Amino acid sequence: MTGRSGFGFARIDGLEARLRRYVCGVIVMVTLVLAAVLAGPGGADAQIITTEQQKYFDEWLKTAKRAESAIEAGRASTLALEAVRADIVRYRDDFENARTQNSARIATLQSQLEALGPAPEEGASEPEELAQLRSNLNDQVTTLRVPVVVSSQAYSRANGIIREIDRIIRERQRQALLKRTESPLEPALWPEAWSSMRETAADLANETRINWVNQTRARLLRATLPQALFYLGIGLMLLLRGRRWAEQAGAYMRSFASSGLGVWGFLISLGRILLPLAGVYIIIQGISVSNVLGFRGERVLSSLPYWTALVFGFQWLGERIYPRLEVNNVFGVSAQIRPAARRNVLWLGVVLTLYDMVDLFEQIETITPDTRAVITLPVILIGALVVLRLRMLGVWEARERAVEGAEPVRGSGVIWIGPGKLFRLSAGLVALLTPVLAVAGYSAMAEAILFPFIKTLGLYGLLMVLQIFLRDIFVWISGQDTEAAENSVVPILLGFALALGALPIMALFWGARTSDLTEILDRFLQGVQVGNNRISPADFLAFAVVFVIGYTLTRMFQSALKNSLLPRTSLDQGGQNAVVSGTGYVGVFLAALVAVSTAGIDLSSLAIVAGALSVGIGFGLQNIVSNFVSGIILLIERPVAEGDWIEVSGNMGIVRDISVRSTRIETFDRSDVILPNSDLVSGTVTNYTRGNTIGRLILPVGVAYGSDTQEVERILREIAEAHPMVLANPAPFIVFKEFGADSLNFEVRAILRDINWVMSVRSEMNHQVYARFAEAGIEIPFAQRDVWLRNPETLHPKAPKGSMSGDAGRPMPREMQLPGDDDGEGPDEH
Repeated sequence: MTGRSGFGFARIDGLEARLRRYVCGVIVMVTLVLAAVLAGPGGADAQIITTEQQKYFDEWLKTAKRAESAIEAGRASTLALEAVRADIVRYRDDFENARTQNSARIATLQSQLEALGPAPEEGASEPEELAQLRSNLNDQVTTLRVPVVVSSQAYSRANGIIREIDRIIRERQRQALLKRTESPLEPALWPEAWSSMRETAADLANETRINWVNQTRARLLRATLPQALFYLGIGLMLLLRGRRWAEQAGAYMRSFASSGLGVWGFLISLGRILLPLAGVYIIIQGISVSNVLGFRGERVLSSLPYWTALVFGFQWLGERIYPRLEVNNVFGVSAQIRPAARRNVLWLGVVLTLYDMVDLFEQIETITPDTRAVITLPVILIGALVVLRLRMLGVWEARERAVEGAEPVRGSGVIWIGPGKLFRLSAGLVALLTPVLAVAGYSAMAEAILFPFIKTLGLYGLLMVLQIFLRDIFVWISGQDTEAAENSVVPILLGFALALGALPIMALFWGARTSDLTEILDRFLQGVQVGNNRISPADFLAFAVVFVIGYTLTRMFQSALKNSLLPRTSLDQGGQNAVVSGTGYVGVFLAALVAVSTAGIDLSSLAIVAGALSVGIGFGLQNIVSNFVSGIILLIERPVAEGDWIEVSGNMGIVRDISVRSTRIETFDRSDVILPNSDLVSGTVTNYTRGNTIGRLILPVGVAYGSDTQEVERILREIAEAHPMVLANPAPFIVFKEFGADSLNFEVRAILRDINWVMSVRSEMNHQVYARFAEAGIEIPFAQRDVWLRNPETLHPKAPKGSMSGDAGRPMPREMQLPGDDDGEGPDEH
């Protein structure tokens, strides 16, 4: 069985024989397992698969065989394959649920078997009660595992069939896309196309005429005429007056609200198209109840709401993006461009409507691909022209802004597409390429490029309008202005959510099937395999919810400790901060542990991966780990606490925060210094306030030679003892330290109540020392130096010996003066 089928798909050699063997193997396996279990303890009471389950499995085998036969033959239509695929997907979902069936019960039985210990080796024996219990547990595990094994096998088979069907459909789509017809410019094709369109119009009129003269239909029309006229009247009023009524209702409702004008404007603009659309729908209902239309008329009538929605929708989109009033011009497009832009956006809706009419015409009448290409060519040319016109409007807008020197705003110069160059490039390619492809006979490819591009433009514009609407709602609710709302994260997140929601719609525009999207969603919901665990979005959501709850409870407990409980204890501020920080670390760790357990993630399966990564992480993050451990040590040993005055690595300041990785010190010039925790643990740290705030002040004082040292000591002692910050016990001590080169050096050594005030105390004592010494006539000397020059003649090579040792008042000759010496003056006094 080789070669190609009529559709051009490769056939698989010996596939039918292999399928038979495969199905027989599955049936034999199930039969053997059933027989083995039924023969065991319990007999018929230990049945593994019920009659309903067996019947369901037999139906699955028939469906799978039918699908595999259709795949092998390759002659089934795409609609038939999609229908079979839907059945297979339903079975696969059931098998997926059955694969996890009894998992909790199996885990319980396995734990019981592990509690019994390993089975005795061959030839060994164990007590009869234990052997019987082990046998019963093994039988129960086997009984529970049979549906799991069978479901897993069937799940794999269903998955394979689905992938094969998807491959065939995608191959057909590719071939249809690349299929070439005769050029629509061939005059020989025009009569057939015109004849088909004329015959369809004639058939539509004949069906309506026949129904009109039919007596049965005439009686039905007379019976439903009042209802139809009522529908037509209501619909015409909404169609003709709906826009005005929407504006009047909006103006009335806006009179009650002083804010949220953007929201009201959006709702009013939406009402201007919804009311006429409702009128069209009511008119269609009125025509439909009369039953005067035939099959073709009913098909056209059922499509009319969609066509009207396309035209009205693009008209509304153009008015929202290019408004008539300057006050609503949120995209900043110039007034000269907006009218033409609105007309072109409306024509985008008309083009899509014409294209859908061509599709409906092909469904109603059986036409050849050549005829479709001829009918579609004018629509493609109009659509390409509109896209090219939009591109040129964007170019003109960009040039105008460049000439005016205006700043580009979102959507300016590029219609409503943000990346202007990307839009101009893609729009130019689409507008020029699609007519060439259609004329060359690749009409299907031209359609697959042009019309999805137009739909993408409409979708993108709709997203932009909705994002602005959501921003206006946020402004209305929060009370912020528009500029502040644009800088907020909420509108950005809402826009991101809109973009994510639009991705599936855009995928459908560009040829994706609904089944493709559901398949992607199904795989996403199944999660990813990590070790022996499969982590699904539900598991991740459970993990996130539990962790957030645990984290919130931890923060609440920390707040209660910090504000209510710890202030009532005898712990100092540093100890309280250490307890609060440690509680936070423990709480976050427990929250993560509980979240992992709740999500059902087995961390033991990740041990090998974690072990392999730990080596690289250890080298790359060793400093971070070192600082983290150092932070834990600081919180436990507390050599440094928040509020301490410390000096480390040349930095002096107050400890303000001890975090996981670093410690923040606020210096006395109000700047922050971030120090790694490892520097505080392994380096030398001077803590001036460790345990208490008592500290010593050393104040050096120098007096002139000849001063009364006893008097100096007395004055200094009185000053120290009189200061309120100096402790009386131990009393301040005055030290006559040394005979200095310029002064007699004393030191005042005093213990202060709070060392944090040392600078203020030093300044106050210095003021008092200066004042008391001045009253007592004690001189505080300052260093003076006299400079004597030996052999001054060496300073200038032309100076004769002794010329610089004469009378100081005699001037030197000009040629012997050093640079900077002034004529007629003596040497510098200094």
